[in-house]
Amino acid sequence: LQFHDPFLLAGVQCNGWSVHVPSDVTGELGKMVILPCTFTHPYKTFDRALTAIWRIKEPYNGTIVFKCVSQSSSELCKTAISHKNKYKLLGNPRHKDLSIRIDNLAWSDSERYFCRVELAGDIHDKYESRNGIKLHVIAAPRIINITVSSNRDHTFQARCTAEGEPVPALTWTGPLYSNLSSASSSGHRVSRELQSLTHDGKYTCTAVNSHGRAEGALYFYKFRASDSSSFMILIFVPLGIKVLILLVMLSFTVFSR
Repeated sequence: LQFHDPFLLAGVQCNGWSVHVPSDVTGELGKMVILPCTFTHPYKTFDRALTAIWRIKEPYNGTIVFKCVSQSSSELCKTAISHKNKYKLLGNPRHKDLSIRIDNLAWSDSERYFCRVELAGDIHDKYESRNGIKLHVIAAPRIINITVSSNRDHTFQARCTAEGEPVPALTWTGPLYSNLSSASSSGHRVSRELQSLTHDGKYTCTAVNSHGRAEGALYFYKFRASDSSSFMILIFVPLGIKVLILLVMLSFTVFSR
């Protein structure tokens, strides 16, 4: 399932080329993962300059995320490209191993990866994996935020947002209520909204997928003032006292002068 450049030598030498990679690799969000890649070549001696390349999305034309060059017979493969400095060579290309490590996995790292080897010389030999490795980034659920909003009719809604892979299932639990809830998802995130909070108390949002669960809670208490005018007095009376004291101090200063 591999292929080579059309410029490769024909005949026996082509038959000696192969690249070996797994079809799928799984890594956890925020951690590291290893992408294995080994190859064979038709030459008895292997003392030419060598270039190891990893690209994403598609073979040949995909974006290069890692590249290193090993000069003639050197065991050291000097890094020329390491996108965001998160790709590290683990294998030894001189020993037919191009394996790399990807650090601090992000959602955007869920791509198809292709390894490639190039040998310098009179005829530039090149060989690259055709199907590549599909990297799957997984994650246990994480509650991103819980928010409460109100409408003009003084009703309140609660919204819980979580992320994970697989996308977690969200549920709300809390005081007895007959609230309707609605869910929406985008990528690795999902949100569920309680459309009307009607009872005081603790409301818990739970996110669950095959890798774990997470919970977040809010405490909802609606303030009920018996007299709106007395409520305003409580807010502004302390401010009035401060203003009065300031006026007295200014008057005393002017009188002293």
